[in-house]
Amino acid sequence: MLYSAINVRDNIRNRDGKRVFYLGKGDQLTSEAKDFLSRERIEILPAEQARPEEYRTLDGGFFREKPEDMTHLRGDILVKKDHPRIRFRGAIDTLEAELLFTQIETGITAPLQDALDCARKLIAADVLEKEVEEMRLGGMDAAQLRKRSHFPQEYYGIPHFMPQATDGRKILLLNKCRCAARQAELQAVCAFRDRDGNCTRPDIIRAINRLSSFLYLLMIEEKAKSR
Repeated sequence: MLYSAINVRDNIRNRDGKRVFYLGKGDQLTSEAKDFLSRERIEILPAEQARPEEYRTLDGGFFREKPEDMTHLRGDILVKKDHPRIRFRGAIDTLEAELLFTQIETGITAPLQDALDCARKLIAADVLEKEVEEMRLGGMDAAQLRKRSHFPQEYYGIPHFMPQATDGRKILLLNKCRCAARQAELQAVCAFRDRDGNCTRPDIIRAINRLSSFLYLLMIEEKAKSR
């Protein structure tokens, strides 16, 4: 199997208080997955050291073998592949794909790399169940992003606008990224709420919202250049 970065993040385990990734004989990692493991200082161990005696489920059940319609939520805990948190991870995976393609097609490299790094940190925050760290996008903090996205006329001389085919390829590709971010946000709202409907991960929801605003600002900037 060839493991992508998203596959790796979904399968990070905890061993003696340290994060590890078990790689099977004959399995390989994409360069992106290798970079992620190196950057996060996650040790790669042989898969034969990892096979659990049984897999657990959220309702207290267990399996001796992992069913094909289930995947790891964390560690050896399995859930159905349509579990809300797995749907969220899939939406972030789609967002990452859009960002990577748009980087190549538009040449907007550094800003979209910021967005890509943000998306990947969201997955790590979910898988490892840790707080999302404060991030700057395009050199802007949350307050600056909020002001600029609410009042683009003041900062860019461009009012809010609805994209049109005549806006050109860059703006339309950026808009696809923005839409993918919005879809990820909707999946996050479903994934991170308790039985009473209260949000359990406001840090993740907030971060995705800021990411969406940032992508909208990139559209505004491109619109301003065309004037």
